[in-house]
Amino acid sequence: MSKMIAVTGAAGYIGSILVGRLLDAGYRVKALDRFYFGSNTLGRYLSHPELELKTIDIRDVTPRDLEGCRAVIDLAALSNDPSAELDPALTWEINEKGRIDLARSARSAGVERYVFSGSCSVYGAGGRAELSEDCALRPLTAYARAAATAEEAIRGLNRPGFTAVAFRNATVFGLSPRMRFDLVVNVMTLSAFESGRIVVTGGGEQRRPLVHVQDAARAFICALEANERDVGGQVFNIGLANFRMSELSEVVSKAFPAPVQVQFTPGGADKRDYSVKFDRAREVLGFSASVGVPEGVIEIHRALSENQVERGLITKTVAWYSHIIQMQRLWNFGLVARSHAGSTAERDPSQAARQVAISAASAAVSRARPVGRATRTIAALIGMIIGVEPDCSEEYYGLAERIPRLAGAFEATLAGVI
Repeated sequence: MSKMIAVTGAAGYIGSILVGRLLDAGYRVKALDRFYFGSNTLGRYLSHPELELKTIDIRDVTPRDLEGCRAVIDLAALSNDPSAELDPALTWEINEKGRIDLARSARSAGVERYVFSGSCSVYGAGGRAELSEDCALRPLTAYARAAATAEEAIRGLNRPGFTAVAFRNATVFGLSPRMRFDLVVNVMTLSAFESGRIVVTGGGEQRRPLVHVQDAARAFICALEANERDVGGQVFNIGLANFRMSELSEVVSKAFPAPVQVQFTPGGADKRDYSVKFDRAREVLGFSASVGVPEGVIEIHRALSENQVERGLITKTVAWYSHIIQMQRLWNFGLVARSHAGSTAERDPSQAARQVAISAASAAVSRARPVGRATRTIAALIGMIIGVEPDCSEEYYGLAERIPRLAGAFEATLAGVI
């Protein structure tokens, strides 16, 4: 029997840890990802002889891509409520249709086990009771609705020879090679580190289940190794415990190694409010989460203190997706601008085209977050588009205070090219 496991979203927040755990456990891994966040998140495993990388969009995966795989663990999706709201149509295309099509491709390829990574957000406004997997779903967002629909369809594919299992993951926290500072424990810890305070919005009474990223990765291996008669067509809540946001802020502040002020600010209450039960995962999968919130806070604080973790634009999913969208727009603009430049006499440049180019570049720079890497990315990309390679050194393209110089540099460069 093949021990090849295909992991989609393999370089992501959970995937970058899961891949290492699978390889350490003796599995072979085919890592499928668009690598929007880079492949270096797989770290020392990149040279592992049992790891195969394939750069591919989930929507483009065919049965041929999955041939020889015993199982598929599907982690690929626009990964939270805000990022899904950037483009609800795209969310449907990837998180719902794309994931259902992927499961069908896996079944066609002869894959024996399929593990779908969903979310407890499907419970939406769950009421006061702790919710089991059999409770009604009340998804409130595009992300949650797509997760609920995809989960139902994929579980419906379960049959002899194709064991389909679904997870509803709690909100994940903790240190990962593909770090995310848009998850509640992580962002509270970062805020405490940078400003000495934690700000709680929305009243603080909304509840969330939580799970450490290492525990989440371990749960997927439990699903791989469980008896098919026990897990086929089943769904499992995966988590550690439930917290109100007000309680969680206190836990984080007490675990943080320096004094932290907790502030509550007015704002519309978050309608997403649910707590869930984890009994089924414990009884059927033999899985119990073990890493607490304080341990997650301490490890993130240590990594921040030692400058061992990225905390810029790339760690905020919505901001990074927005950045990618903007880069695509700049790329499209550049193709038009370059084409126009090629069709215009060099000695008589178009003033209108030059002004459009200058405005687009300046607007892109002014919207960039104050992160050196993002700024340099814009500089390099626009330079590539228009055929000029600007100096992208840290000295020249630095942080926020250097943005005006960057815009001026682009203006001078574009004026001489278009």
